[in-house]
Amino acid sequence: MSEPLTGGNPVGAYLRARRARLDPAALGYPLSRRRTPGLRREEVAQRANVSATWYTWLEQGRGGAPSADVLDRISRALMLTSVEREHLFLLALGRPPQVRFQTSEDVSPRLQRILDALTLSPAYVKTATWDIVAWNRVATLVLTDYGAIPPQERNILRLLFSHGRVRSAQSNWESIARFAVATFRTDVARVGASEQVRAFVDELCQTYADFARIWRDNDVRNHGEGTKQLQHAVMGNISLEYSAFTVDGRPDLSMVIYNPATQDDRDRVAKLVRDRA
Repeated sequence: MSEPLTGGNPVGAYLRARRARLDPAALGYPLSRRRTPGLRREEVAQRANVSATWYTWLEQGRGGAPSADVLDRISRALMLTSVEREHLFLLALGRPPQVRFQTSEDVSPRLQRILDALTLSPAYVKTATWDIVAWNRVATLVLTDYGAIPPQERNILRLLFSHGRVRSAQSNWESIARFAVATFRTDVARVGASEQVRAFVDELCQTYADFARIWRDNDVRNHGEGTKQLQHAVMGNISLEYSAFTVDGRPDLSMVIYNPATQDDRDRVAKLVRDRA
């Protein structure tokens, strides 16, 4: 008889289903005298470096809630994917796991095609440390020609504080800079990257007095949604509504999309795109 879809111990049901998938032989365990498919409880416990008794109690719904560290070890023992690991945390602790910082800066071809389909909406993908890793054509015309900037310099904060044209394009640079620094601080803390960006932050503090001044305020913000006023060299003052979205399966990446705020703004962006075709 199959497991019920609901019940008093969803964590146990989920763990039993996950260990039943694993091939003991592929993991170096003998196949003899097994009454059910998959790994035994004591084998999972051994791989997770927890006691067999404690793991048995977890599957049976006994004892207290496991710690995040133990859940991570069980996730590795059961070879869970990132979405399966997240589901286990939600069942056991009622919250997702802490985002793991990744240094990979690639985006999938499918995600790039989504960017390219936004022909009148400037959009880019940034990492948790605010490096630009993908963008569309209209972003190069309206925001910044990221392709003309060396990859190691393609960071939003670095451009905002060091690039004269980017700085002068902001209608209220101080407000934009404060928002960017506060949101950056939130993003790097969320993915546990504070230590990885320490050298970068120290460099900006030493090089740009404005950055050091704003950084010392310790403000935090979420990116969310809003309206950006941009002083464009060709279009003049233009209003753009923006929204930020976390990339599914890659919580270290976010896509930021800017839409012309009015029909006049949209017409001017469309003319710019046509003229630069």
